[in-house]
Amino acid sequence: MDGPKTQVVGETQVGAEPVAASVEPPGRRRTRADVLILMAGVAVALAAAAPVVVHWLTNPPDQRLVDLEVYRDGGRAILRGAPLYEVLTQPPQFLPFTYPPFAAVLAVPFTLLPWGAAQLIWTGLVFAALVVTVCYAFRDLIRRSGRWAPLAAGVLVAAMMWLEPVRDQFRFGQVGLFLLAMCLADCCARTVRWPRGMLVGLAVAIKLVPGVFLIWFLVTGRRDALGNAVLTAAAATLGGFALLPSDSSDFWFGALLQGGDRTGAVDGTTNQAVQGIVARILDEGPVRTLVWLALAAIVAYYGYLLARRASQAADLRTGADSASLLLGSVAIVGLLSVVLSPVGWIHHLVWMIAVIAALVGDGRDTRRCLFAFALWLLFLFPIPWWARAMIGPEHSLVSVFAGEFLRDSFGIAALVSIALLGIWLVERIDSRADHEDSSQREVGVGTLGA
Repeated sequence: MDGPKTQVVGETQVGAEPVAASVEPPGRRRTRADVLILMAGVAVALAAAAPVVVHWLTNPPDQRLVDLEVYRDGGRAILRGAPLYEVLTQPPQFLPFTYPPFAAVLAVPFTLLPWGAAQLIWTGLVFAALVVTVCYAFRDLIRRSGRWAPLAAGVLVAAMMWLEPVRDQFRFGQVGLFLLAMCLADCCARTVRWPRGMLVGLAVAIKLVPGVFLIWFLVTGRRDALGNAVLTAAAATLGGFALLPSDSSDFWFGALLQGGDRTGAVDGTTNQAVQGIVARILDEGPVRTLVWLALAAIVAYYGYLLARRASQAADLRTGADSASLLLGSVAIVGLLSVVLSPVGWIHHLVWMIAVIAALVGDGRDTRRCLFAFALWLLFLFPIPWWARAMIGPEHSLVSVFAGEFLRDSFGIAALVSIALLGIWLVERIDSRADHEDSSQREVGVGTLGA
């Protein structure tokens, strides 16, 4: 069973249900002003989303939601009995299906829809996943807004909507926000209506990278959640074998082992994982592979160490501080899923939403908010792509060096965020808590002395 501390934090100390249910006192009637505030929040969120959605849904057809096309082609392959891992999307993309067979099964309903309807419905679901993610991640700040909570939630959705990784989720029709929402709900919710760990297990069955949370469950003592996650992932995977035995064998013993050969060039700008950074510095060969594996091992070791430290610190706190530390721990592991993967595309860095939210907390600490704002500002612009214009033989060495550094800026920011959450945030909360406790003790002594 899970340790007592873990169970307390996971189920009683850290509130994570969607915010609206807990903002208003029980029995309070919704007034016209409350309805107007709710409508304003919805309007702000939709107004921020509209330019992004319209832009990408009106993109040239061969550049529109290309990953959704991959999922649909996978579903179509199942329906017509074609080999799943030999399918390629239409030119000019020629993209293969790279997910487990279970993901292709889930995509089948979208193959039954016209392409236009599938795009609209998928985009709406991605937006809904963003809303759920924001409500979980920023719940303490939203709750603090009281009756203005719907408007606060709308503003936060709008702010997160314009992060570069989030915009790319809509551009490509990706699943990253679904996986993020599932992992946050499973790891941070106070109470759950499902066996804790089940959503992480489903996420692993859809895409392997959330498997990093299985290690997090282990190192933080959440053994019940680990068991549920493993059982769920195994059940979904075995279900895939039962439905698609040939495709399942092709994936687990073939396509999976091909790695970067199927997912694209590892030295491309969009790959902000450790391997991508190394690949842009060193030529392909054994040395590059050894450097990557060594750095990945170091990042993994210290990353999980810091995630465990933040989780243990959360056990010792209550309220917003505990929630921030637990969310910080989860965000560290989410970032590890990106930087340790052979390919960690920019759109995978939607985990920066959780990083920013963990830093903000309930918004009472100005310094934490400033760090969060700086990260939000960094990810607001496509800096790695801009940096490519600074690289080339026609540029000076200073320009090339700066360009190469900025080209890796998102990956570097992810690595820095791991340390920021696991070291600085923990120490910041501990020092403030100790200062407040000390002040209270001094006041108490003085009162008694008087």
